[in-house]
Amino acid sequence: MMKKLLFAVLLVAGISSVNAQEVKFGVKTGLNVATIRGNALDVDPRIGLHIGGVAELKLTPKFSIQPELLFSQLGTENSNNKLRTDYISLPIMAKYYLVKGFSIEAGPQFSFLVKDELEFVVNNNNSGSFNPNVSNFDFGLNVGMGYQFEKGFFFQTRYSLGITTIEENPDVRNGVFQLSLGYQF
Repeated sequence: MMKKLLFAVLLVAGISSVNAQEVKFGVKTGLNVATIRGNALDVDPRIGLHIGGVAELKLTPKFSIQPELLFSQLGTENSNNKLRTDYISLPIMAKYYLVKGFSIEAGPQFSFLVKDELEFVVNNNNSGSFNPNVSNFDFGLNVGMGYQFEKGFFFQTRYSLGITTIEENPDVRNGVFQLSLGYQF
């Protein structure tokens, strides 16, 4: 199922690039403020980073598709636990330029787990870690906005709302706010 989904995403991106008026490649990095959502969880955000590559496929002067390939640090923490989940993420953003340089964006995100670790403290002096049973795949929906400068620099802000559960009982989902700075060649 996952191979079919990934194939469909790549096919759509490939078809879009055939009709693109202009294709630009770039890099981006930024700050993640991540947490998990679920039944009665008492958690604080994990501050992490994301870094990777982007391609913007201009279909019209006002509309483009922007696939990205990112390494992204997610998770959460509280006074006794730190959950670190790192992903390779593939967001595919539809961008609409309201005015020159300023865009709104939305689209799906497919994320594949590369590392998960839970550090814990018991009785303020005993600690340890183990690999929790976090799902290997996470699907989310992104919404955000950005500004593209004429010299190639851009910044974006986005929220990714996890749709699939990353852990059962309680049902737990990712959520991450991102601030990004990038450059298109």
